[in-house]
Amino acid sequence: MRILAFESSAKAASVAILQDGALLGEYFQNSGQTHSRTLAKMAEDLLANCDLTVADIDAVAVAAGPGSFTGVRIGVAAAKGLAWARELPCYGVSTLEAMVRGAAMCDGVYCACMDARRAQVYNAVFSVEDGKLLRLSEDRAISIEELGAELKNLEKAIFLVGDGAELCYNTLRVSIPALCLLPEHLRGQHASGTALAAQAKIDAGEPGSGLELIPSYLRLSQAERTRIEKENMGK
Repeated sequence: MRILAFESSAKAASVAILQDGALLGEYFQNSGQTHSRTLAKMAEDLLANCDLTVADIDAVAVAAGPGSFTGVRIGVAAAKGLAWARELPCYGVSTLEAMVRGAAMCDGVYCACMDARRAQVYNAVFSVEDGKLLRLSEDRAISIEELGAELKNLEKAIFLVGDGAELCYNTLRVSIPALCLLPEHLRGQHASGTALAAQAKIDAGEPGSGLELIPSYLRLSQAERTRIEKENMGK
C-alpha cells in the first residue's frame, strides 16, 4: 500500500509517500511561495526520485483542515483532482491529528494548537498509550484561556505541537507547569503525519470517498463574517 499525502494547511507545504506504513520519502518547503505553484511540482519530483509514477500510488491523502482557508482549499483540490483522475481512494484527515501522529515519540498527552488569531487556536487534545492514539476532544476553535482551564485538569505532562504551540506555552506555562514545548522541527505540519493519519483510516476499514471530502474550516472566513454582519445591520 502506497499513500501519496499532501499538506498545505499553513505557511509550509509538504508531500510524502508512505509505503506499507513506513515513510518512503518526504519533501518539505517553507520558501514563502504560494502552494498552488509548489505542491504539484513537489509531488511530481518526489515520485520521480523514489522511482515511482502516479500509477504506483494506491491512495491519496490530504490535510483537510483546520488551517489557512486558502492553503486547505489548494491541498484538497490537488488531492481530489489526482484521486479522481486516477480513480483512487482519497482520504481527508484532520490537520491537528496528523500533527500529533507525526510528532508523537512517546506515550503521553498531546495538545495540537494552530494560531487562529484573536486569542484563539484551532485545537484538539489526544492521548497516546502504548503507541495508540486516543482522542480527548474534537477539533475546535477555542480561546487560549478556555484551553488552559481544560488542561489544568490533566495531571500529566502535556506536549504542545503546532504553529500555535509556542503562543500557548508562553501564555499558559506559569499556570500549567506540566506543559512541554516540543522542538520546532517536530511540532509543525508535515505530510508524513497526514499519511500516517490516512493509514489509520485505511486500517480501520474506512472508505476513501473523494466526492464526500470537503475542507474543515471550523469557523467562518472574514469575508463571510463581514457579509453576515452587513446582512444583520440591514434588518
